[in-house]
Amino acid sequence: MTDAPVPPRRRRRMWWWVGGGVVVALGIAAALVFQPWLLFVDVRVDDEIPVASAAATSPPAADASSPPAAGDPPLPSTPPQAAGPVELSHGALTSHEHETTGTVRVIQLPDGSRQLAIENLDTTNGPDVHVWLSAGPVIEGFDGWFTAGGHPYVDLGMIKGNQGNQVYDVPADVDLSAYPTVDLWCVQFAVSFGAAALSAS
Repeated sequence: MTDAPVPPRRRRRMWWWVGGGVVVALGIAAALVFQPWLLFVDVRVDDEIPVASAAATSPPAADASSPPAAGDPPLPSTPPQAAGPVELSHGALTSHEHETTGTVRVIQLPDGSRQLAIENLDTTNGPDVHVWLSAGPVIEGFDGWFTAGGHPYVDLGMIKGNQGNQVYDVPADVDLSAYPTVDLWCVQFAVSFGAAALSAS
């Protein structure tokens, strides 16, 4: 006894079901990768940012041949050290793939540790966005979207949110002079959301 052939109409229906299942599966996979819903979700962060003064500069050298006048306090042998946090550098964020605004500051605390502060950040939410200290320059326009990917960097971790004030610890062994840029880098798609060039304070 042989199996009866499947009618053409039933075969076509079966292929429609198979094709539809493949399309649905591909759609789910794409959604998991691109996570488009993040574009409509804002995550606001309100870290406490240390109040920092500008980096102190050394006073002019005293003329050793001229002793202080009577009643004047003795001249200090070394410049005074700041008692509180000191701002080492700062910059403003430039938009890349997504419109991005805010300011960045590197702050040194009295114990010598350093933090990167991002203030008034406003950008688009996205998957796998990290905060980088980058050795690459900040380039405006489309070319700047990919610049940081070709340079050394220090990853300070996943971005805490796409809005607000945020603080990130800078590892003690990082030479800040080698990383003059802050970049909000989407690791998943190898593209910059925005970047800031750091200038000494």
